[in-house]
Amino acid sequence: MQFRLSLLLFFVSNLFFSQRDVSTETIGTPWIGIHYGLNSPTNNLADRFGLFNDLGFTAGYKTNRNWFFGADANFYFGNQLKTGSIFGNISDASGNVTDVNGDVGLILLYSRGYNANFSIGKVFPIFNSNPNSGIFVHGGAGYMQYHIRIETNKQVIPQVELDYRKGYDRLTGGISTHQFIGYSFMSNNGNVNFYAGFYFLQGFTHNQRAIFYDQSNTPVPTGLRYDNMYGFRFGWLIPIYKSKPKDFYYN
Repeated sequence: MQFRLSLLLFFVSNLFFSQRDVSTETIGTPWIGIHYGLNSPTNNLADRFGLFNDLGFTAGYKTNRNWFFGADANFYFGNQLKTGSIFGNISDASGNVTDVNGDVGLILLYSRGYNANFSIGKVFPIFNSNPNSGIFVHGGAGYMQYHIRIETNKQVIPQVELDYRKGYDRLTGGISTHQFIGYSFMSNNGNVNFYAGFYFLQGFTHNQRAIFYDQSNTPVPTGLRYDNMYGFRFGWLIPIYKSKPKDFYYN
């Protein structure tokens, strides 16, 4: 009985794992990964921000025909802004804003945002590498949102506290599309798995605030914005596939 059970387990295991050789077979596997990117804004987005970073994660599935289906989420952050003096309406003749104690206030501004996407893509093996590595392209659609983060540290500056910040933060959001082209690598031993390449995003957004306090006499534009960007992205992948079967020995 033990011999028959061992024999059955051996054949089932061998059948289940027989197509998990990354070096010679195109495998289907879940993909989980984290990535970092450096982005340059264009079109309307370039009127507000300079270079900024993104940090995110992706989850999806690569089929045994090298198609990829997945989703990703990304957090934007940076400190290069091009909005000029948005606090001119609350500044004194020297250009300073005072805090609740009458001292000169220090206001720090940062770019912040996020986007989330659904993607479809494909890996095209090249250079006689293993069949799971090669040119990686994908594209998709999702939602993006960004704003100016306003910080006053330990000072209390009434003019920009709590809901007053909403009049200066330029909150903007809308649908987006994206494209990626680069290289994806899955090592034969499964220890090194990454992708790197160029990322492009097109945002079709609208201002989300009803008033800009620094432009109180001018209606907030309600038209469509083209908040585009491009950059370089590097990601570390964690494919979830089972290892090769160990040798079985039995009498």
